[in-house]
Amino acid sequence: MDFDATSDLSSPLSSVPSLSPSPPDCYPSPSSFQEFSAASPLADGQDSLPAAMDRDGPPPAKKRKIAEPKPRTTRHLNLPANTDPGGACQTSELGLLLKVLRKKRKIVVVAGAGISVSAGVPDFRSSTGLFTTLRGQHNLKGSGKDLFDASVYRTDSSTSSFHDMVRSLSHLVTSAKPTAFHHLLATLAQEGRLLRLYSQNVDGIDTSLPPLATTVPLNTKGPWPRTIQLHGGLEKMVCQKCHQLSDFQAALFEGPEPPPCSQCKTMDHVRTTHAGKRSHGIGRLRPRMVLYNEHNPDDEAIGAVTTADLRSRPDAIIVVGTSLKIPGVRRIVREMCGVVRGRRDGVAIWINNDPEPLGREFENCWDLVVRGSCEEVAKQAALRRWDDSDLGRFEICTAEEMEKVKREKGLAEVVVHTPKKNKCFKDAQGVLTPIASPRFTPTAVPKAAARKRPAEHEAMSRSKKNPASKGIPISEVLKKAPQAAVKSSQRSKARKPSKKTTTPKAMPKITSNFKVTKKKPASSVAKGSKTALSKAPHEVSGPQSLPMHPISPQEARNNTQCPQIFPNLTKPHIIFTEEPLTFAASRNQETVSPKGPLPENLAKIMN
Repeated sequence: MDFDATSDLSSPLSSVPSLSPSPPDCYPSPSSFQEFSAASPLADGQDSLPAAMDRDGPPPAKKRKIAEPKPRTTRHLNLPANTDPGGACQTSELGLLLKVLRKKRKIVVVAGAGISVSAGVPDFRSSTGLFTTLRGQHNLKGSGKDLFDASVYRTDSSTSSFHDMVRSLSHLVTSAKPTAFHHLLATLAQEGRLLRLYSQNVDGIDTSLPPLATTVPLNTKGPWPRTIQLHGGLEKMVCQKCHQLSDFQAALFEGPEPPPCSQCKTMDHVRTTHAGKRSHGIGRLRPRMVLYNEHNPDDEAIGAVTTADLRSRPDAIIVVGTSLKIPGVRRIVREMCGVVRGRRDGVAIWINNDPEPLGREFENCWDLVVRGSCEEVAKQAALRRWDDSDLGRFEICTAEEMEKVKREKGLAEVVVHTPKKNKCFKDAQGVLTPIASPRFTPTAVPKAAARKRPAEHEAMSRSKKNPASKGIPISEVLKKAPQAAVKSSQRSKARKPSKKTTTPKAMPKITSNFKVTKKKPASSVAKGSKTALSKAPHEVSGPQSLPMHPISPQEARNNTQCPQIFPNLTKPHIIFTEEPLTFAASRNQETVSPKGPLPENLAKIMN
């Protein structure tokens, strides 16, 4: 049938042209996979075939979806605008700050001179700081920063000005008291949530609190104290020659000449006067604080502490009261912020009256920037002081008030509730604790069966009570054993001998040497059951017992005397008798052991 003719006879629905291509006349098979892939049609919008069809083998492994870290943004908080606790503005930023101070477990704090301003100690770089005020007090040509440079010991005038500044600063620090923020840091240290405090202050107010105590000098290896003084402090003075440490004495630092070291003077006096040797000189004392353009004696220890803290991965860092002008401190803060922000829950906070430092190294470095005083931060945190042992508010009542309460309400009673036992053991399925084993009563034996037993078995079947069941110790049993042995011997003598007695015949002893002899005639061997007993154990019945019987090589190889493994042991001599062993004979201590009588104690126990 023609295809065109059938199309005219179809229904109106079939008149719609078909979207599928007409079948070709033949279907040639492709010569290779590449030809098929090149000739196969592609779906709309598909540029190429899937990667699984382009190559042979298993499909490629699925790539693991890695969630991209959430972008971090820097939030800002102005504490003067949030002095009212009920304020609704910036509550999320304040909540973040309080969460860090109350919940974080490994906090690193980098503090500057700004935390001691409330204690009456001026900072350095503000408008009212030491760099500004010292210039007018000492008539300096430059900034007051020159008095904190190592060049102050070059001239007498600069040395004298430095001593005056150190002496006045020491008096100021001595009268200062820790601030609320100092107590906040001490509370964090006491609770074990302060990983480290890197302090740039030389006033020593922070280290005066016991939880924030430090060691001078620092150890190059751990453990290290909570507080690390980056620039030293005015608590100690050191000799430049013998490096002897001693407590700082402000009265010695007066005038252009540094005070001499007392230990060096003593050593020099002994050397020159008593030993008759030349003097090596006397060292000079100076405050143990690091000045600009000089070596820090604790630099190696500070590097070791910083490396250890970076490895511990702190969860929060707080930079407070510093302008980060010192290059070494800037590096510590930058590396700490990188590690903290590398954690998902890490938070980096900047607290200062001035804005955060600018520069490429501190770009996107902070999660929260707090503009305000550190005292306000301590007030908002409202943590318990480290030395506060008060458990709550209470009022002291007098004896009259106590009597009044007793009359009205009666005597006070203390009721201690016993906790209920856990009832889950009822549903527990396991092995119960075993109890004492039940005692079974012996069953009665019929008289007819008892009569059939021989006399030997009747003696063995007699039940004897165990003295241990009555609680008698073994020592008393051993004491009574000789008496029982005497009684048993008397009973054995009183017994009458049986009517049928057989005289035992002597049997040849078994030795270790075996000889081949002629077979005895059958007439010489007694008939009955005695023949089996009269035979030696090494004799074998059957055709192999004939003399000079041919044996196989394997049997000949094994027919040798066994080597003596234990040469120190004596060979037992076993005597075979034709008399059957009776129970009375087995109780005789003379015939139980093949090598003589038993030990005395063992014989007593057996009898």
